[in-house]
Amino acid sequence: MRIRFKPWARPEIAACAFCMDDAFALRGKWRSRFKNPDQPFYVELGCGKGGWISQASFRNPQNNYLALDIKSEMLAMAKRKTERLFAEAGREPDNVLLSILNIERISEVLSTEDAPDRIYINFCNPWPKMSHKKRRLTHPRQLCQYAAILRGELHFKTDDEDLFRESVEYFRESGWEILTQTDDLHADEPADNIRTEHENMFTEMGKKIHFLIAKPPADAFGKPLPKELWEHHKEETDEEEPES
Repeated sequence: MRIRFKPWARPEIAACAFCMDDAFALRGKWRSRFKNPDQPFYVELGCGKGGWISQASFRNPQNNYLALDIKSEMLAMAKRKTERLFAEAGREPDNVLLSILNIERISEVLSTEDAPDRIYINFCNPWPKMSHKKRRLTHPRQLCQYAAILRGELHFKTDDEDLFRESVEYFRESGWEILTQTDDLHADEPADNIRTEHENMFTEMGKKIHFLIAKPPADAFGKPLPKELWEHHKEETDEEEPES
């Protein structure tokens, strides 16, 4: 999805106390940036306009949240949504942080010291073309990065049948244990499910919402990443970053 350039986005992000300007400088230090650093630490990859992160952080003050997205325009809209929700309740958004990042480089921003308790991937770009599938946030080269720093579970939600089916295979091939899997989340919707605008839109279109919870291999935490993955990151440093 192409996002129209918004000249106000970057200045707003730069002036926002809970928007972190340099994610790479905070590697290993994320937990310390929250008012209550000992709370569970949850990360959303590809937050889009902030429909999920704004609600999740507002409803669950007992958790800390970090939302990442490659587009400053998206992050700025997520910032506005979060600010509005907290302001209406007279609360400060002290359990949520936002930052710009190409999620293919997640291992350069999160480490074993950060050790997220949970990762969320909600309605990410399906990248349907064969040549683009390596961009998927559920691709095996991404899963190995998550597994190296994740202490808990990964929650994945999508409306795209092909992406979900192939992602299930990605998880299995990468040694992840799938704890929960459904092709119709709303058939028996969990009480804590947060519906975003996209989720409601897809549901109204008659699309089923696919969902899974997976746990990384027990021996993957702290495991060095494949050399070719770091070389890929280096090659892409000066290239235009793809949409997440």
